[in-house]
Amino acid sequence: MKIVFAGTPEFAAHAMRAIEQAGHEIVLVLTQPDRRAGRGMQLHASPVKLAALEKQIPLIQPESLKRNASDPHKQLEASQAYALLNQISFDAMVVVAYGLILPQEILDVAQTAGRHGCFNIHASLLPRWRGAAPIQRAIEAGDPTTGVSIMQMNAGLDTGDVVLTGAIPIAVAETSSTLHDKLAVLGATLVVETLARLQEGKELQRTPQPTDGITYAEKILKKEAEIDWALSAVEIDRRIRAFNPFPGSTSSLNGEAFKFWQSAVAESAPVTKTALAGEVLGLSDGSAYIQCGQGVIEVQEMQKPGGKKMSASACLQSATSQENRMQFLKE
Repeated sequence: MKIVFAGTPEFAAHAMRAIEQAGHEIVLVLTQPDRRAGRGMQLHASPVKLAALEKQIPLIQPESLKRNASDPHKQLEASQAYALLNQISFDAMVVVAYGLILPQEILDVAQTAGRHGCFNIHASLLPRWRGAAPIQRAIEAGDPTTGVSIMQMNAGLDTGDVVLTGAIPIAVAETSSTLHDKLAVLGATLVVETLARLQEGKELQRTPQPTDGITYAEKILKKEAEIDWALSAVEIDRRIRAFNPFPGSTSSLNGEAFKFWQSAVAESAPVTKTALAGEVLGLSDGSAYIQCGQGVIEVQEMQKPGGKKMSASACLQSATSQENRMQFLKE
């Protein structure tokens, strides 16, 4: 089939490559404009753009798809995108972590006679974790399982009918990085299966989302990454793993902001009745044991300012402070 694909990050690029490898023709790619990033603030193309350029697939990068935007430049780009979608021949549209809202008129173009509509790959089992950060929020909440939903898009925020799902367990040591990769593979598999069913003329079972169990995965903010040691070890561990790789949990030791990348709730740890929340209780076998508001967390991987990721014990042993008592604080 001929597919219009809209997406931006690597999660989307993985699905895009799978669709093409399954024998479908991607006739147009929509992705976000290049963004400045890194120390030099150089412009960087999205993973989806790079994949499209590699395969010489036509692409556009509008800043908005709203033809009634207040900015005349955005209006023009949106109008051009709308006209192009009306001109080209395609069978279905697939959207994966695109980052722009698709207005109803775009959805209507994908739903015109002879077309199958617009399908979204969403990294949760809807209606749980609608919104921007379903992977991170599932780990932060301690969900035992998550998955991918293939959804027939409508104008709401992840509110469309679900046509296919797949579930996977969230491992005890799971980070957003590792879970992202698993869900990217699952999402690619499910969207290819969805397109195969459409191509074979099979009826998709569209299941409206229930009104019970709706939760929203708000966008991750950098300020959330600062560790509050008054929380329990269970809560802090979940947040450290949820915020790996972005934005990376942080805490201050002697005025320096350290990052925390991997952790677990300590099953056994040094016991100190007078320990304060955030106090390092001991170092052992590569780990650092830190007192929390309730319980002790075993931090396994850390990073000091300007340094590389390393075992928590090595990181703290190489820290500038030589004090016998080390206590992390909120910055």
